This record gives sequence, structure tokens and C-alpha cells, in this order.
Amino acid sequence: MLTVFKKIFTWWNQDTFGTRIKTIFMGKYVGTDSFGNKYYESKNGKRWVIYSNEIDASKIPVEWYSWIHFTPNKIEKNHNLEKYEWQKPHKPNLTGTEKAYYPNKNKNAIKKKYKTWKD
Repeated sequence: MLTVFKKIFTWWNQDTFGTRIKTIFMGKYVGTDSFGNKYYESKNGKRWVIYSNEIDASKIPVEWYSWIHFTPNKIEKNHNLEKYEWQKPHKPNLTGTEKAYYPNKNKNAIKKKYKTWKD
């Protein structure tokens, strides 16, 4: 029961009831990316994505980012991007998570050349 309630009223659980109805009646399935996100397009040209897990716009890989933003390029026709062995896999924005990058984990590593007012 709680899952149905979440689906109807919350947008952060993949898609809402309204988005599901719109996708069923007006959406044409275009493809899926490596994260499992599904991409749709309507007859009048609107494009949207239904995320597989947590909704985060930084989880859209490069090959689909240009498509969703109407940026023409050579990938738009087949959405398959040849990756080189030196390229790293796409990572979503990790800010605010445990895996976020902190340049100075040890606060005592850099000595300040100034003295703060409140010490």
C-alpha cells in the first residue's frame, strides 16, 4: 500500500503515476543506457528519462546527455559510443555522499599562513 502511495505522490521514486500514464499513451521507447535508465520521446518532440534507481540528473551518460538536450552529434542515430580502453566509466555526481572527493582529508597537513579571529 505504501509503495502505491509513493508512486502516486512522489517524484523521487523513479516516476509518478502521471508520468507512467504519459509514458504508456504518448511515449515512444528510444533506448536504455548502461545504468538501466529508459529514454522516451513523444510525437511532438518532448524527451524524458525514467531513471532505474535514484533520480539524479548526473546519472545520464555522455551518449544520452546530448540526445536529451537536443544537441545534434554523430551518436544520436544509434546511441552507441565506442569507448577506448583508456576511458573511465561514467560516474554520477558523488557530492554529499561518502565517496565524495575531499582534497584535504587531514586538516593538519597544511599549515595556515594566517591566524583566524576565533581560534
